[in-house]
Amino acid sequence: MQVSRIRALRGPNLWSRHTAIEAIVYCAEEERSIDHMPGFEIRLRERFPELAMLGPAGHDEAVSMAQVLEFATLGLQAQAGCPVTFSRTAQTLETGIYQVVVEYSEEAVGRLALEIAQDLCKAAVEDASFDLAQALDRLRELDEDVRLGPSTGAIVYAAVARNIPYRRLTEGSMVQFGWGSRQRRIQAAETDRTSAVAESIAQDKELSKILLHAAGVPVPTGRPVLSAEDAWAAACEIGGAVVVKPQDGNQGKGVAVNLSSREQIEAAYAIAYEVSDEVLVERYLPGHDYRLLVIGDKLIAAARRDPPLVIGDGVHSIRQLVERVNSDPRRGEGHATSLTRIRLDEVALARLTSAGLTPETVPARGRRVVLRNNANLSTGGT
Repeated sequence: MQVSRIRALRGPNLWSRHTAIEAIVYCAEEERSIDHMPGFEIRLRERFPELAMLGPAGHDEAVSMAQVLEFATLGLQAQAGCPVTFSRTAQTLETGIYQVVVEYSEEAVGRLALEIAQDLCKAAVEDASFDLAQALDRLRELDEDVRLGPSTGAIVYAAVARNIPYRRLTEGSMVQFGWGSRQRRIQAAETDRTSAVAESIAQDKELSKILLHAAGVPVPTGRPVLSAEDAWAAACEIGGAVVVKPQDGNQGKGVAVNLSSREQIEAAYAIAYEVSDEVLVERYLPGHDYRLLVIGDKLIAAARRDPPLVIGDGVHSIRQLVERVNSDPRRGEGHATSLTRIRLDEVALARLTSAGLTPETVPARGRRVVLRNNANLSTGGT
């Protein structure tokens, strides 16, 4: 079997409305029906038991190696968690040459799945080893790296549910909806109607606070600071517990809350300064952390976010409990998955120290151990 002219069909195409990988596959005479390859299907199923689309042994219609490649490429993606369902193999006018088309959700993942499917077929032909678990891990890791984040993905899924075609324009989060003169574009969760001025304001927490205050919206007292000493001075001016955070950060990076001692505040300033050289100190406001989604003039959804924490069982250490929580398949690295793995970083260690704990402490059964005070999902919140 030889595979050539692999190309991505990035929009509605001859075969379907789905994005797909198309390949030209040449099969030698004995490969035009796997019935002519004794033991091949048995060896193939041993290496990929979930490959059930070929039908039981002794099927009536001839199944070519090109079709095996099709089913393997689709099945590998499906087993890796990709939402794909469409595939097709068509014989061309030239004997032994086929067009194989397989849907993909992410182009890079689709191309890798086709490559791995070729390795699988070769291993079954040669009765060689094939590590299915490793192959699926490669696909999952790549999918996690390149797929859209939760917010952008939610917008795309809403478009798909309304039969609005979409196309991903970059490896990042720029997506096009519709075609031609009626197309619209988003970047992450921003639309093409988001003004550059609005974006600039939103990225500057101090400026946002000034404008909100001028409009009569209550905001926490505080100010930008220039050094660790200035951060402590600002905390003294405010009085009570404070928050230290980067002025232009996001996703909770470098944020430390509910701080009162000079040691805590100066350490928090150093962490925030690593994210941005502009740092804010503000009054700490206790309470739950909520995110509200407003579309147009309607409140569509609300979520309460809890900080990353573990619950003691009287047996395992905090480090082991964190590992157990992180084993949840919904938790991944970065911001691509619905939840993020909890990190025992400087902020978490400082939070444990303030509670008289270490990562090796075994908390009592039922005790809630909070690992940081901010509840951003990107830092392990739920």
